Amino acid sequence: MNYAEKYAKWLDSNTVSDNEKEILKKLDEKEAEDSFYRDLEFGTGGLRGVMGLGTNRMNIYIVRQATQGLANEILDCGAEFAEKGVVIAHDSRNNSREFALEAANVLCANGIKTYLFDDLRPTPMLSFAVRHLNCARGIVITASHNPKEYNGYKVYGEDGGQIPPETADKIIKYIENTDIFEDVKLCENPDINIIGEEVDTAYINAVKAQSLGTEIPDDFKVVYTPLHGSGNIPVRKILSEIGVNNVFVVPEQENPDGNFPTVKSPNPENSEAFDIAVEYAKKQNADLIFGTDPDSDRIGVVVNNGNGEYKVLNGNQTGCLLLEYILRKEKENGTLPKNGAVVKTIVTSELVRKIADDYGTATVDVLTGFKFIGEKIKEYENSGENSFVFGLEESFGYLKGTYARDKDAVVAAMLICETAADYKQKGMTLYDGLLNLYKKYGYCAQKLETFTLKGIEGSAKIQKMMHEFRSGEMSFEVEKKLDYKEGLNGLPKSDVLKFILPNGWCAVRPSGTEPKIKFYFEVFASSEEKAKSDLDDLIKSVCPEQ
Repeated sequence: MNYAEKYAKWLDSNTVSDNEKEILKKLDEKEAEDSFYRDLEFGTGGLRGVMGLGTNRMNIYIVRQATQGLANEILDCGAEFAEKGVVIAHDSRNNSREFALEAANVLCANGIKTYLFDDLRPTPMLSFAVRHLNCARGIVITASHNPKEYNGYKVYGEDGGQIPPETADKIIKYIENTDIFEDVKLCENPDINIIGEEVDTAYINAVKAQSLGTEIPDDFKVVYTPLHGSGNIPVRKILSEIGVNNVFVVPEQENPDGNFPTVKSPNPENSEAFDIAVEYAKKQNADLIFGTDPDSDRIGVVVNNGNGEYKVLNGNQTGCLLLEYILRKEKENGTLPKNGAVVKTIVTSELVRKIADDYGTATVDVLTGFKFIGEKIKEYENSGENSFVFGLEESFGYLKGTYARDKDAVVAAMLICETAADYKQKGMTLYDGLLNLYKKYGYCAQKLETFTLKGIEGSAKIQKMMHEFRSGEMSFEVEKKLDYKEGLNGLPKSDVLKFILPNGWCAVRPSGTEPKIKFYFEVFASSEEKAKSDLDDLIKSVCPEQ
């Protein structure tokens, strides 16, 4: 069916409301084509897209169709599996509660036990809840850190991790065989089990169990911004539990708001998201600033350099500080396992490996996406080959512990406060701690360059760029090219290229959730200045036209 036929089907449908049909009729030809030229792709993690009407948009009809496909997959696994049920969570984005209720309705209409949180919750709490309630599946309605126009639908397996490819493939087949209007089951009075406080308490206890016991000084001050998302309550709760009492929450960004009015994008990877927080921190001479994204699975950190200036850390820097703190404290406490493993993605800093090696801990690489780190946790529990110590990705995602199987900004907030407090007791800032890591393990500099190319034309340009990088001559010195397209080093297939260089590496891949192509860079050098200079030169060589 071409886009015009799909468009006509929606206009003729008795399910689509008259008001929605009027909105569809007002689309110009290009808007109509972009809304219907493809079906929003259900990948291994689920759906994500711009909200609106059409098959290439996030809306109640896409959510219903996806949930019917999921329901069919669950029912195919047997009655006992259906009785275990599905737990649903959502963040602060526009339409998130409505999408969650629509998903719950479809599940109930299919006779599947359904749990729904009473209000917004972080994604890692959904991962925890699947395990805690012994559910068959989990759903979270979120587009994570994407701009306000986006929303998404992620599915989790019974281990609390994002579903593996084979499960996703089954769900996709069911979705493809489900007519978006005719085959979806709905009911008037869905029997939804509303959950809240009991799961919240169990989750906070599980997070607190990851604390390494560093005492928090009385004068330790933190500025926190939830960026209008779901992190406010659980983050403040866990900080209170470990004795972080001087917490200032940015009032302009405290309350949930799917329009994210104070930021261009609610992404803690973007330094401008902290502009308001920094002003408050300067007035209070705060030790630390951090912010969480709408579904509170990512955390960004800003540190006081000791001179009253605040420096935004990238995801690698925060991850390496957390890693060294965890390994050092666990070694001191006698709890560092002999077969410990740190799991990182292939585009995360190689400084991780140097730190882990120093503590006799293995470093394991996985593809981009925290779900692959979650899969390693499950693999280690089944095989006993390694003990999971810490998981991290350069895109501001971290996890200590196995209570959840996804990145968790709540546990990361607790641990970054402990790390900063640990340095403060030594008369150092967290920034001093970072410089110490560089002095000990080598100076390095990293950068992520992202280019947005929207629409059909943009997608074609991205594919052309990937082809040229695969087949063309590079304008920079390459020691080794790693192409993951057909799978490599035991990892699944993925559209990623990584170039090993004499002084570092770079990688390129299309985003799996947005119309973007991403370039990752890291160089090592004898000094901070040399590392930055070499990094700039490398970026110019790789992206000469940008």
